[in-house]
Amino acid sequence: MKRYKVLSQKDKWFSGKFDPQKLEDALNAYADQGWELKAAATADIASFAGSRQEFIAIMEREED
Repeated sequence: MKRYKVLSQKDKWFSGKFDPQKLEDALNAYADQGWELKAAATADIASFAGSRQEFIAIMEREED
């Protein structure tokens, strides 16, 4: 059975401004747990001040 995880800037790995090094650290930590990056995209998120882009990664792994 396959399991999926959505990683976004709201994840515990990120605090404040987006940092590519934090993203790399997060992906490597999840890879150590058996997760594989399957897709990545940006999404426009509406807010009071207009809109902002947020990074989203979709991870996958096999589970028994």
